[in-house]
Amino acid sequence: MDEKFFTVKEFELNNHCPECYSREGLQLTFKQKFVENLFYRAITNDTTYAMFCNVCKSDISPSRWTDDIDSVVSYQQKALVPKSATFKLKRLSWILLTLAIVIIIALNVFIFMN
Repeated sequence: MDEKFFTVKEFELNNHCPECYSREGLQLTFKQKFVENLFYRAITNDTTYAMFCNVCKSDISPSRWTDDIDSVVSYQQKALVPKSATFKLKRLSWILLTLAIVIIIALNVFIFMN
């Protein structure tokens, strides 16, 4: 099962970076989980976020956030509208499902004919 994340929304923040103290370049990214395997493709309700500073090129962990950054992230989390959860069967699943139904019908017809 291949789990990936795709970007839902990116925000440029005007807060100071806790690492380099630059007021520009702080970026907050929200991502949503995407699961794909041989039989189906699904988007889940699981979302995650990450903060990155483009000036000092470092990931900013939540333990380093200031109260201002934390309040901005909380606000953006509440305002975020992720994609709705979906579940789609792939072609192979539909073929196997159809084949199983045909076999069950054929067996029932064969049993009732004898």
